[in-house]
Amino acid sequence: MSEFMRNSDALAFGMEEDARLRSTVVTLLLLDRSPDWSVLEDRLERIARQLPMFRQRVVPSLPPAPPRWVYDPDFDLRYHLRRMTAPAPGDLGTVLEVARRADMAEFDHARPLWEVTLVDGLTDGGAALVCKLHHSLADGIGGLQVAELLFELDEHPADLGPLPPEPLGATPGAVDQVYRSLRYDVATVRDVVRGAVLAVPTTLLHGVRRPLGSARAAGETVASVYRTVRPINHTASPVMRDRRTLRELRVHEVPMSTLRDAAHAAGGTLNDAFLAAVTGGLRRYHAEHGVEVGDLTVTMPVNVRSEGDPVAGNRISLIRFALPVGTRDPAERVAQVHVRAAAARSERSLPYTQAIAGGLNLLPRWYLGAVLRHVDFLASNVQGPPLPVFVGGARVRMQWAFGPTIGTAVNVTLLTYVDTCAIGLNVDTGAVPDVDRLEACLVEGFEEVLALASLTLS
Repeated sequence: MSEFMRNSDALAFGMEEDARLRSTVVTLLLLDRSPDWSVLEDRLERIARQLPMFRQRVVPSLPPAPPRWVYDPDFDLRYHLRRMTAPAPGDLGTVLEVARRADMAEFDHARPLWEVTLVDGLTDGGAALVCKLHHSLADGIGGLQVAELLFELDEHPADLGPLPPEPLGATPGAVDQVYRSLRYDVATVRDVVRGAVLAVPTTLLHGVRRPLGSARAAGETVASVYRTVRPINHTASPVMRDRRTLRELRVHEVPMSTLRDAAHAAGGTLNDAFLAAVTGGLRRYHAEHGVEVGDLTVTMPVNVRSEGDPVAGNRISLIRFALPVGTRDPAERVAQVHVRAAAARSERSLPYTQAIAGGLNLLPRWYLGAVLRHVDFLASNVQGPPLPVFVGGARVRMQWAFGPTIGTAVNVTLLTYVDTCAIGLNVDTGAVPDVDRLEACLVEGFEEVLALASLTLS
């Protein structure tokens, strides 16, 4: 009834020894009215029964084995699902403040790592859901898979019948923890040896037939792994340098069709146009501080899911590469982003994500901080529901995601909803004390890229 964390999830969990590297994800759903509370309780209880990690807490293992997921014998839905009345002025800014505080608050590690808060009583008659979960529970796509269990396509909630059976599990004792950790270590060594035995004949055969090609491929793989884990000694930005535990959240919206047309006009994808808009905004922000910049380093999650992977969970790899922030022409910037992002997504190290994460878990935490803290910004693009959805009879008017900064100055997350690209900004105010100025610059960066859409009409 317990399972070891995947190495990548253990990495996200363990690096929180430094509070600046917390992996908290907050999603904000803006609703047209308050949902049916009993339906909301039913849906979240079902999720906690169908998806094991939503009813499990994390317990330590004997190193080098990663921590384990263990069923929480004291699971209480009323702890994880909360309700509050919005204080004045009861607008979007009020809800963003609730989300901001949720983002900065540490999880209780004695309980499952998620919380949902219903904010009632908005002045326009609406409500909001502030959903908070640890990144080890789900990445962006995994989070949407969980949301599909919460969303409905009709305002009349369906009767899903009786709840699934409540999963039960025993709390492991100290001897059990040591025993399971040792078994994990032995199994890991066995798998490594077995993989080597199976791979060596093939590797030798390729080496005999194509010695130069095999040596070149091995060298390229090693170089790719090094690019993934090498520490960055300083930020490329001379402005966004400090890192603290204070956060501010901002939101923006752009038409998805227009952003896609702009991308096509410049020979790129929607993600390329998104990154070009963000980099354009960052160029403006630095210019307002009297600084000209060339490239800035971005961390970007890449989906490594395969068919048959379970619902939810964390199936991403984080890649770091330089983006052309200093390029002024938006069309040229889209084209340059397209080339660089494609190269980053084809890194040879991606299939070895779990092995790399396992190696990083064995290193001192200060090294992990060095790998992450000097990256300039993080950007993520997640495709959401293409049709309007409902929660407990209430229509979702808009949704935004605020990904963790994990050591960067700002996380910019694009989450689509129907025909809108909803942009969520999670800003480290140590690096960016003038958040309003950064927000204005990023809005201008998007407007600059969106203007390219007119080229497709001429």
